Amino acid sequence: MTASLVVEDVGGLVTVQDRGRVGLAHLGVPRAGALDGPAAQLANRLVGNDEAAAVLEVTMGGLAVRATEAVWLAVTGARSSVTVDGRASAHAEAVWVPRDGTARIGPPESGARTYLAVSGGIAVEPVLGSRATDTLAWVGPPRVVAGTELPIGPASSAPASYDAPRPPRPGPLRVDPGPRADWFAGDALDRLCATAYTVTPESNRIGLRLDGPRLERVRDDELASEGMVLGAVQVPPDGRPVVFLADHPTTGGYPVLAVVREDDLWRCAQMRPGDEVRFRTA
Repeated sequence: MTASLVVEDVGGLVTVQDRGRVGLAHLGVPRAGALDGPAAQLANRLVGNDEAAAVLEVTMGGLAVRATEAVWLAVTGARSSVTVDGRASAHAEAVWVPRDGTARIGPPESGARTYLAVSGGIAVEPVLGSRATDTLAWVGPPRVVAGTELPIGPASSAPASYDAPRPPRPGPLRVDPGPRADWFAGDALDRLCATAYTVTPESNRIGLRLDGPRLERVRDDELASEGMVLGAVQVPPDGRPVVFLADHPTTGGYPVLAVVREDDLWRCAQMRPGDEVRFRTA
């Protein structure tokens, strides 16, 4: 019998994610993929999967799933309570779920996104080489809702008894100068790095939207659309920066002042509305 996870309850946005559709931007296809890549990879290693296996990404909410066959499961990312059939289980450790057992993840106590990996991986049908859900164009599997049944692939190896979590990286997000810094006053990058911004409720998988002092342009003409990259700090006409995340559009017409280093982008995935954001040049 093919094993599956039956979703009994969701408390926020839940999507299937893997490493995404890398290399298709020239065709207008966003990359998608887990916003907190290290957390998703850790969850996969804990249950014996390849790091690229598909997982569930749970944003600012809870999740309950029933396993139709016994499986190993791991929850990482934002710190959340984990129970199996009502009994407390560990966060960031492999957990055994018996046949017809129900695992529940509570709302995050800190951070914003939690990852659930299951031994064998979420085996939905790939689209353009990936099982990731892109929320910009909704390419890939649909949003996970109560009643969704997710097939599980065959387990490839035994779960890990222990896996070291990533070390913390406190402090500002590291940025490099962007290609359109000349569209702003000469000290714009310094002002970006000297300012505290606040994450707004409009933030999502497409971009981290920030509120704070305006970044003034020195040019008022229109910029022709050009290719965008992950981590680009784009500045719309209102002068308030947006950090592009995994579901960002492949092109854009607003100038890019800076680009967040890839190693720091997972921190954007775990920021909540109201959190303070600072930048520094790398």
